[in-house]
Amino acid sequence: MKRWVARPEGSNWGDFGEDDALGRLNLITPKQVLQAIKEVEVGRTFCLSLPLDYPGGSVLNPRRFPPEITFSMRGEDPAMCYPMDRVQPGQTDVVCDDRVTLSTQYSTQWDSLAHMGSRFDANGDGEHEVVFYNGYRAGKEVRGPRDYLAGDRHMDPPYGAGPLGVDAFARHGMQGRGVLVDLYAHYGNDRKAVNYDELMRILEADAVVVEEGDILCLRTGFDRVLLDFQKSPPAGIQHDVCAGLDGSDKRILQWITDSGVAAILSDNEAVEFLPTTKPPAGRGAHFPLHEHCLFKLGVPLGELFLLSELADWLREQKRYRFLLTAPPLRLPGAVGSPVTAIATV
Repeated sequence: MKRWVARPEGSNWGDFGEDDALGRLNLITPKQVLQAIKEVEVGRTFCLSLPLDYPGGSVLNPRRFPPEITFSMRGEDPAMCYPMDRVQPGQTDVVCDDRVTLSTQYSTQWDSLAHMGSRFDANGDGEHEVVFYNGYRAGKEVRGPRDYLAGDRHMDPPYGAGPLGVDAFARHGMQGRGVLVDLYAHYGNDRKAVNYDELMRILEADAVVVEEGDILCLRTGFDRVLLDFQKSPPAGIQHDVCAGLDGSDKRILQWITDSGVAAILSDNEAVEFLPTTKPPAGRGAHFPLHEHCLFKLGVPLGELFLLSELADWLREQKRYRFLLTAPPLRLPGAVGSPVTAIATV
């Protein structure tokens, strides 16, 4: 059953089917994967993920916490360096098992399409419901413990992102052609909101071509800033250094639409420059690039990737394309996921 009567202006809702939950990942077809494989020339690999205990602390986002690793239990015994002869005399095996508690969007991670929705009149009746990509609804498919529009009414489980969970990306595979745009090479660590004209000049200067189905990778240098602080970044550092796309520039958003990129990732905290350079005076999105990508187009966003070593190597080789393998955890219903991404060149 169709979940909406009206779709947001500039969106692609329904273009990939009424029940689609992949968005523009649908553009990464077998043909695109084969094109990506052709970018492998020397067989070298680069890890594109920060250690998952970075950035350190919670100053970048007070709602996200470093992972806590502890041990599993065998009855009342910790299962770390556990000698199996406690179970059966004569056994020489020694076992270690552990467990972890983590915020799925603390370090290098993908946003699922449920990460950012909007108040939008999808029914065409004048009421602005809470909806997500392709018209999936809060309280129905995407469920939390409270209905905030109904007086904080308690909601019964199950909770989670439902069909828009990040596991949909994992099933698809998240492997394709990465295209690296090196903002750092042009701006260094300067704080900079990159608008459409500036982005086009960078693409022209570096002879970068972005095609439909590509995964756009934005190197800003923020990954090395975080690593240099050794898990003790100062409060507000994400607002003091490095570049990001100016989501307030509607031409940037239109370029994302027209380019056909399947996903966008960056080494900074949010891909887009925050706070926005032109916040809405009245009703509107304060995260305009997130709204455009996640809510309207179904373009996944990746944040806090480790790109600098790869970017430096590509620039030395006068290359910008590579095979990117970056599936999230296959964790049903999760809003985001850590990722250990690999670039193969």
